[in-house]
Amino acid sequence: MTLQGTTFPREEGVLYLTEGGTETEVIYRHGHELRDFAMFELMDKPEAVRDMENMYRRYLDQAAEHGFSALMAGFDYRASPDWGAKLGYSLEGLREMQHKCIDFLRDVSRAYEGQIDRIAIAGCIGPKGDAYSLNRDITAEEAEDYHATQCETLKDCGVDLIWAATINNIPEAVGISRAAARVGLPVNMSFTLDSSHKLKSGPSLREAIEATDAEAGAARPDSYGINCSHPLEFEPALEPGDWARRLRSLRPNAAKMDKVSLCKLGHIEEGDPEELGQMMGDLARRYPDIDIWGGCCGTWDKHFDRIAHYVRKARQEPLPA
Repeated sequence: MTLQGTTFPREEGVLYLTEGGTETEVIYRHGHELRDFAMFELMDKPEAVRDMENMYRRYLDQAAEHGFSALMAGFDYRASPDWGAKLGYSLEGLREMQHKCIDFLRDVSRAYEGQIDRIAIAGCIGPKGDAYSLNRDITAEEAEDYHATQCETLKDCGVDLIWAATINNIPEAVGISRAAARVGLPVNMSFTLDSSHKLKSGPSLREAIEATDAEAGAARPDSYGINCSHPLEFEPALEPGDWARRLRSLRPNAAKMDKVSLCKLGHIEEGDPEELGQMMGDLARRYPDIDIWGGCCGTWDKHFDRIAHYVRKARQEPLPA
């Protein structure tokens, strides 16, 4: 059987706004504790669900105000077998929680169906190991087998897309691509870069995208993205070339600090929303193929307001000759 990747359709003039740093927002703005960064457990806590409903309304308000479509990702970043077992969940228990996560997104977005043109739902897959470690020991075959469990559940949930977040090595990206293709779901493969402007495991962004495409073959990702990195970390990696047209999604951190330092702060660091918005607007002007915009650690509605404003402004200006 030859695996064939599927696509998340692009439409002329349609821009998607994603959510931002859900974990940092729920921990530091609302005071909810997360075990091993697992958001999905909050689905069983009514007070947390109410706080997240309000969070998501603020996000969706910005999408509606700026004329963006919404691409909403689930809270299932840690809902994979190893992380779930560490937290005490069986595979059936994880499936139940993933369904709750996707149901939440559909429920909270229902009120915006007349205000936002398109609302798409993504399931979120995180790495098997820690996102900030090298993770060099996983093979593509092991990654395909490991992530197949979560991909199959997301197919049952009826999501439009898989967002693979904070991936930092090529074999895992290839394995996720194959697992997603096997169940017939498109995947946006989102790499994270550090202060060296490369993936933690060593390759440049260009090398990671080209190698993943080559090794995955027909099962290659629908598109690529960058998340959990500030523009100061990832912008130098954006070399010219056909490979850059494979980038479709940018979800930056709010602060210029490196990720490990951010994790040790003990409070949210929101950076400069105006400056971040201007940076994203500049990138929107230079990279017209990117149509999915949002944020990661430290970002929420005030950042979305500025990002959406400057991206919309850039796309309304004529392209340079």
